Amino acid sequence: MTVLKTLAAAAIITTLAASSAYAQAQRLAGEIKRVEGNVIFADGRDGKPITVKLADNVVVTAVLKATAVDIKPGAYIGSGAVPQADGSQKAVEVHIFAESQRGQGDGHRPGWYGAENGTMTNGAVDAGNMVVSQGPGKDPVFVVKYKDGDKKIVVPPTAHIVRYEVGNKGDVKAGTQFAIQAANKQPDGTFTAERINVGRDGGRPF
Repeated sequence: MTVLKTLAAAAIITTLAASSAYAQAQRLAGEIKRVEGNVIFADGRDGKPITVKLADNVVVTAVLKATAVDIKPGAYIGSGAVPQADGSQKAVEVHIFAESQRGQGDGHRPGWYGAENGTMTNGAVDAGNMVVSQGPGKDPVFVVKYKDGDKKIVVPPTAHIVRYEVGNKGDVKAGTQFAIQAANKQPDGTFTAERINVGRDGGRPF
């Protein structure tokens, strides 16, 4: 086999392996029941047991309860929402990111898993175009700017709002709600993960 053919074959194998790993990535969420070293034993939201081995250098994000008042000018947020007839997005959930997460997922895209025809918009709250209160019966409205444009986000009282802080392994403990966006399933049915979001002070991760 020539060097070029060898390199091509290696590239194909690497691509297939990466695709397979990506296909195995799953979203997990539930409540941690106990922790042994880097391994968490939890119940999923469907009641089924989950075992996850966290990386030694796992990135822990603490998730705290928040309200629309916590959405400040210039804050970097993400909103899972449903498009409205006037072109605005009605928020189902709002993530107020930690400053270290600024720029994460910047943009507006369809296909958000949380609602039929759902969208996800990540960007900075435009300080010149935010209305925290419109009066009785009116929902707060925020204009979120991202690299390719902006969207008007309407936040009803039913929206689930949280804010993020940099966490640590001490936040990963029994009785805590957790969510993992990309867990890799292993042949024995357990999972591995490099990142985990955990509730703090009653916060519930998405």
